[in-house]
Amino acid sequence: MRLEPITWERLADALAVHVDGLSPGDGGPWLKVGVDGPPAARPGEPAGMLAEALRLRGRAVMTVGTEGFLRPASLRYEYGKEDPDTYYSGWFDTAALWREVFGPLEPGGSGRVLPDLWDPVTDRATRSPYRALVPGGVLVLHGPLLLGHWFPFDLTVHLRLSRGALARRTEEAWTLPAFERYEDEVAPADAADVVVRADDPRHPAWSGLR
Repeated sequence: MRLEPITWERLADALAVHVDGLSPGDGGPWLKVGVDGPPAARPGEPAGMLAEALRLRGRAVMTVGTEGFLRPASLRYEYGKEDPDTYYSGWFDTAALWREVFGPLEPGGSGRVLPDLWDPVTDRATRSPYRALVPGGVLVLHGPLLLGHWFPFDLTVHLRLSRGALARRTEEAWTLPAFERYEDEVAPADAADVVVRADDPRHPAWSGLR
């Protein structure tokens, strides 16, 4: 895969231009963008920059992080607090993401999205109010292990780290086998519309829009 150097600002602008030119099509009057990457790649930061670039173009945007959709501790820690298989397939509440985030943005949906569901610190529901995304608005969902769930994204961006960079920058080393499994089973660099190499966060490179 050929990658070209780019700044995060230029990346956000290029993605915003592309998203702004998309038509919602059969997925309802809302567009959905996924920014996928391990915590070490900090996917929330480029997702936020993209959201701001879209707002400057006059688009309504809602950003949602999967860290707000963790499953209760009793389920996450059923096989111990450092089980990579549970992290891979049982840490994040994908059913709640379908129900509370994507469901309201389906054709005929209400547009009322729940921005988060579970607080991992208190291990209780956040009780956050629903937020309305107007028709024509854009959802930007960010977090790890996003691809492979058949989420109805109109654009997917994968932040890629080499194995060495991922190991150096990951604080919770026990999760590394989960990302190896993700590579083997999902191949996110092949599945995503855009790949961004982020080994050195000061000097990203991207694949362009494929």
